[in-house]
Amino acid sequence: MEIIAEITFSDAETTNSKRENANIDGNTAMGTMLQYGSVVSKQFCKTHVLQPHHAYAHEHGDIHIHDLDFMNMGTLTCCQIDLQKLFANGFSTGHGFLREPNDIISYAALAAIAIQSNQNDQHGGQSIPFFDYGLSDGVRKTFKKSYANYLRQALQLLLELSDEQLLQMKHWVHKMESECSHMLQIDMIEQYKAFELEQLIHLYSLDESTANKIQQFAYKEAYRETNRKTYQAMEAFIHNLNTMHSRAGAQVPFSSVNFGTDISAEGRMISENLLLSVEEGLGNGETAIFPILIFKVKEGVNYNSGDPNYDLFKLSCRVSAKRLFPNFSFLDAPFNAKHYIAGRPETEATYMGCRTRVLGNIYGDEIVSGRGNLSFTTINLPRLAIKHGIISNREPMLQQFFEALDQQINIVIEQLLDRMKLQGKKRVKNFPFLMGQHVWRGSENLEWNDTIADVIKEGTLTVGFIGLAECLTALIGKHHGESEEAEQLGLRIITHMRRRMDEAANQYQLNFSLIATPAEGLSGRFTTIDRQQYGTIIGVTDRDYYTNSFHIPVYYPLTAYDKITREAPYHELTNAGHITYVELDGDPVHNIEAFETIIRTMKESGIGYGSINHPIDRDPSCGFSGVIKANICPQCGRNEDDDTVKFERIRRITGYLVGTLDRFNNAKKSEVDDRVKHN
Repeated sequence: MEIIAEITFSDAETTNSKRENANIDGNTAMGTMLQYGSVVSKQFCKTHVLQPHHAYAHEHGDIHIHDLDFMNMGTLTCCQIDLQKLFANGFSTGHGFLREPNDIISYAALAAIAIQSNQNDQHGGQSIPFFDYGLSDGVRKTFKKSYANYLRQALQLLLELSDEQLLQMKHWVHKMESECSHMLQIDMIEQYKAFELEQLIHLYSLDESTANKIQQFAYKEAYRETNRKTYQAMEAFIHNLNTMHSRAGAQVPFSSVNFGTDISAEGRMISENLLLSVEEGLGNGETAIFPILIFKVKEGVNYNSGDPNYDLFKLSCRVSAKRLFPNFSFLDAPFNAKHYIAGRPETEATYMGCRTRVLGNIYGDEIVSGRGNLSFTTINLPRLAIKHGIISNREPMLQQFFEALDQQINIVIEQLLDRMKLQGKKRVKNFPFLMGQHVWRGSENLEWNDTIADVIKEGTLTVGFIGLAECLTALIGKHHGESEEAEQLGLRIITHMRRRMDEAANQYQLNFSLIATPAEGLSGRFTTIDRQQYGTIIGVTDRDYYTNSFHIPVYYPLTAYDKITREAPYHELTNAGHITYVELDGDPVHNIEAFETIIRTMKESGIGYGSINHPIDRDPSCGFSGVIKANICPQCGRNEDDDTVKFERIRRITGYLVGTLDRFNNAKKSEVDDRVKHN
């Protein structure tokens, strides 16, 4: 009740607990209601759902059970939505049936609705694994209708047809449409045009030159109109996902969009216009926070000059330099490449914006669509090291450290299995969109009252870790950015954790996996508990946060190249998700070549998922977007200190946690302040 009182009577600006999630406004009525529910549900789970020793381990900071407030609801974390499958025969949101869309505007609108609807059935985010492939049919349908319309117009004006002749022509044009299902595809266009040309000459007694002109006019105008509508559709998609609410109106949907490998004309049109709409910004030029765009980089597709989508890779670098997104995933990383099958986008490694990766599958097909994470729990590595490192002993007790780590891993495996049992008892009707509309793989074989225990085996059960840097410092006095000894010990620790996950996967025939935990509020929670118990330890508990997963500490100075190459080996070990990011010291818009060089370094170093952080400031008075120094807008000269209207300062913490600084909790703010920039 004390926590409820704090939520009720305190302002988010002064109350850290109301700023745990930067994407939720803790001052709003629905945001407050969500926090009420979260607090009560967590307490219920600790006293009535968890085993006592699991609750103890969580409460005392040995482990952190993520999304504990949703445990008793049995929700799964996240899902990768196959839009092609969902749209094939239409779908229902529970308040009415939506038929299969017939143009790109409708495709984009329904994609946003699908993300919103699915998030209401889950406690995590939503990802579209191959957005360009998923919406390409919408472009194709739009072009076909537009082409037929312009063809009719041209013939009508040229031949001055009667109503009866117009009707006959309509039937003929419809027949022409049905002869080709890929009217934008380059290899099909010429074949279609040759057939159509013959028909024009034969049916309407046109000479070849005139028939050619009619074709060229119709194709040119239809292409122009389709491209314009596709841009409008992508613009609407971006605006929708930054304004539509989910979870009782408390937040916008956590959404990620993977794209960049569809080389068809339709897919390329989707990717290009998605990037251009993000580059343009929202209504007043604001940077869109969602969806998190993730551009998939692949040699032979978009990485090298001469690749069919190379221009899209260049464009993605330009847009990311201005708007923070897209992030970049690398399909040629060895642990991603082994799953890749050309022409099958469902085998292309997909990342959630939060870094989650779901691809390997001990239970079924190794594909991304229709699958997601079930739940994950994080182990407090620094605490284990404090107990067994040089701080407590003259010599680090590594054997005892690994024994203690195994004990915590055993507890987490047991806890994840308990949670999965709770989830498996839920029925299709409990998740009417996720399961009822067959978004989750295998749910199409279930009836309304069936339990979901069998189909959720396609998902992942994940152990995470935080504070490897502080762990190493506590063990041997240096972190993995400072010494080769620490670097090797860090890899040894995470290799051990991954091996334990592989063993659990084989033992239980379930997808146990290891994730480099996205810190969020957890970094501050663990540190606060450990500081109270062990005091202030230099390099370990002396800051407001533990370092995110396996990262080199943000305050440690090193080059962008060194950071990338030292963190790269951990990507292969963390098969459930990972990210490496570089923090730039200025506005990269003025040096796109340097920006692209960093992305290429990530790719060549074996990174799976990466991003480049840089400051984005905005003056809401004049609309300037860029870097604002010394509190003075470079465009209009307005001094923030002399005005009540403050600048918007957007920062990124974990690859997806993006927002204005005033929405971050104290630990996140402290991390932003400590970050050493790469020049």
